[in-house]
Amino acid sequence: MIDSRIIEKLKPITEEERAILSGSSIDREIYMEQEGDAEGNVVNARKLLDSGKLITIRPHTRFAHFPEHSHDYIEMIYMCQGSTTHIANGTRIDLQEGELLMFGQGARQEILPAGENDLAVNFIILPSFFDKTLEMLGDEETPLRHFLVSCLGGAEGNPGYLYFKVADILPIQNLVENLLWTLITGAPNKRSLYQTTMGLLFLQLVNYADRLSYESEEDAAIIRVFRYIEEHYRDGSLNELADLMHYDLYWLSRWIRQKSGRTYTELLQEKRLGQAAFLLRTTKLKVDDVAEAVGYSNLSYFHRIFREKYQLSPKKYRDSM
Repeated sequence: MIDSRIIEKLKPITEEERAILSGSSIDREIYMEQEGDAEGNVVNARKLLDSGKLITIRPHTRFAHFPEHSHDYIEMIYMCQGSTTHIANGTRIDLQEGELLMFGQGARQEILPAGENDLAVNFIILPSFFDKTLEMLGDEETPLRHFLVSCLGGAEGNPGYLYFKVADILPIQNLVENLLWTLITGAPNKRSLYQTTMGLLFLQLVNYADRLSYESEEDAAIIRVFRYIEEHYRDGSLNELADLMHYDLYWLSRWIRQKSGRTYTELLQEKRLGQAAFLLRTTKLKVDDVAEAVGYSNLSYFHRIFREKYQLSPKKYRDSM
């Protein structure tokens, strides 16, 4: 359970909530710069973030129905106590205590009224805040990482939101609580603390991608493909993956390309080369040993494709680091 001191700061009914309880509707002036636009109702970061800030938090407004809208920022909702109901691109999500829901720019969201003891926190985050996070994730460039980032970046073909059922994952709960405490108390070196903690949070979320709740069976299946590559990049095979997923080999091969835009071999190569680059940067393994460690027995082939990706030989890449 989240620290009681944080709960106590979220409990008091705000002036906005008092107005709603008195019969007022949502005050659009708090959230939007104008009545509407060609894209529909857009909640604006300029309304919620102080000038120069990249991230802030605000308690989720209770008692109100928020009609369908989108954001021009990235929103992360953490359920501290109770539950809230969100309609994400037409899919109902009952967000429970300890769970995380993230919306990318452009995703559509509707929120049903929450009760007095339903306490959630909204993180309002500008995309540039994630520069440090991406740098931390970049040590291992993987298809799974690309999927998560593209969801929040609003890439076409992705659901546009991520729903993590992680209430029982202690490291994730601790990191979110650290973020909340730092933001609430205004600790020194705030931006550095926020960004490093968010980077660690995303590293944990990548590890727990199996806790993602999916909009469709297709989303669940492509995440399973990415996780298989993540865990079996050295010696896995498309044949084995097809057997594990109970799919026809040739159908699965075509479907992976259709769903991800790349073949299984290309996804596998992206993971292997990313891992090779990581080992070259962080270990003293011989180049040939690095190649074998990531699954390449043909050393001349490894040298050729590594140079094609990074424009440097493995040795020169290591020296440049």
